[in-house]
This record gives sequence, C-alpha cells and structure tokens, in this order.
Amino acid sequence: MFLPLRDDNPLHRIGFQFVTVALIAACTIVWVVQWLGGDQFDAELVFRLGMIPVTVLGELRREPDMVTVTPWLTIVTSMFLHGGFMHLFGNMLYLWIFGDNVEDAMGHWRFAIFYLICGAVAGLAHAAVEPASQVPTIGASGAVSGVLGAYFMLHPKRGVWILVFFMPIRFPAWGVLGLWIGYQVFNALVAGPAGGGVAWYAHIGGFAAGALLVVPLRKRGVPLFDRGYVRSRRRTAYRPPPEAETPGAGPWEEPPADQTVDPAADGDAPWQEPPRSRPNGGDPQDHRTGPWGRRPRRPWSRRD
Repeated sequence: MFLPLRDDNPLHRIGFQFVTVALIAACTIVWVVQWLGGDQFDAELVFRLGMIPVTVLGELRREPDMVTVTPWLTIVTSMFLHGGFMHLFGNMLYLWIFGDNVEDAMGHWRFAIFYLICGAVAGLAHAAVEPASQVPTIGASGAVSGVLGAYFMLHPKRGVWILVFFMPIRFPAWGVLGLWIGYQVFNALVAGPAGGGVAWYAHIGGFAAGALLVVPLRKRGVPLFDRGYVRSRRRTAYRPPPEAETPGAGPWEEPPADQTVDPAADGDAPWQEPPRSRPNGGDPQDHRTGPWGRRPRRPWSRRD
C-alpha cells in the first residue's frame, strides 16, 4: 500500500539493535536456502515447517514421514519461512524501521521473547478463524505486526518517512500505523480470513498482542505514547549582523575584559570620544580648566 523509508527516532538505551539484525539475518538465510533448493525442496520445507491450522488444533495428523517437528513448534518455525523475495523484503523492511526502537524500549532478551510471543499469538489467531484450513501458513508478518503494535503504543508522535508516488513524505507514526492496521481490518472483513492468500487475522492478532505486551515488557521509566516528547522544529542557523561580528560591538555583548569601562574615567577610554564641552579631556571638578583646556594664570590672580 505504501513503502516506509525510515523514522525520526534514534536509540537512547541500547547501543545497537542486535536482536533485530539477528532476526533479519536468520529470515534472509532461510529464504536463501529455500531459493537455492529449488521449487520441490521449497514446497516440502514449507509443508514440514509451516503452520497448518488443522494439525495445530489436533483435528488432523500428518503422515509420519512428513513430520519434522511437533505441530505446536511449527508456530515458531513458520515465522522464518517466506513465500518469495517480496514477501521477505516487506516484512524485513518493517522490522528494520520499527524493530530497533521497540528493542530499545525493552532490551535485547525481552524483545526476543516479545517477538516470538507475538508471532505465536498471530498464528493462533489465524488458526482460530480458519480451524479447518490445511494450507501451511508461513512468514514473519504476525510477529512484525506485534512490533508495529508496540511502536504504536510507544512512539505515536514520531515522524515516519514513507514513499508516496515516488515522493518521500513525513507523517506521524500514529497515522501511518493506524492506516496500516485499518487496511488489515478492512481486508479481513471484505476478503475473508485468508482472502488473497494473506492471513489478515494473523496481522490483526499480532498487532493487538504487541500493543498489550509492550506495557509490562518495557523497561522501567520508558513512557507510553511519547509522553514528554516535543518535536524539534527546523531552524535556520543564526548569523549575527556585520556590526556585531567583533567582540563588544553589539549592545547584547559585554566588552572585552581588557576594555572594561572605568566609571571614574571621563573620556579616557580608547573607544569613547571626549565630551564636547571638554575637548581636551579636562576634569570638571578642576575649576582651573575651561572648555579650551587649562586657564592661563595671571600674575595678579589669586592663588587657590
């Protein structure tokens, strides 16, 4: 529907998102193995490790030679399988953009547990609405939906850049993720639980699980809904006027330390002109000085 590019939300509590990168690497390696093995190998791997609702709920048993892991464990193994490159790319892109901040709010180990729980809840949500389905369900979409739900609770005010008609536009996270979950609900109601080959209710269940689990799993002191966050506005760099580029030239700047004004000096500072009434800088307390300097002494004048 739209392609997210990045978010304006740096890390604050961890140095690097190790779990997020490890999950992306694991899903990518598994997909490369699927691709290199060929179509037949890929189909058999999906059937063995994909989550089949009817077997998970115990309504049908698989053939013994096709059982690799127990049916309940396929809820986890199915998260690392994907049906094609675009399926993998879409999930990993969302995980890369939004997963690091959720990991930052929880810590590495809590985030890993959170991711697996969200994926399991998403798989069970799909099995609940499609209990008789014998089609394997694969993909990390449910777990990634849980990451989106947690991000929605943690950082709804942060900016997310998305590509709309080849033009990057910044939207608040609540608008982007709200539109995303609204799209999932709309398709689930219109197209059905698995309309178009997509497990819509798995996305909805994962999103709801993430929004709820982030409350107890976040670190102490991590606020919800971006409380206390104020978006910084873009400002132009300040450039002082030309007359204020030298120290002490502007009225808002103090004069240099070596040019401090002496209140006792009257016209003696190098940057001050002598008063007009005393062009020679005479002392107003000395009545022997006039406006043109020292008054000449006459022989008959009285000494004072």
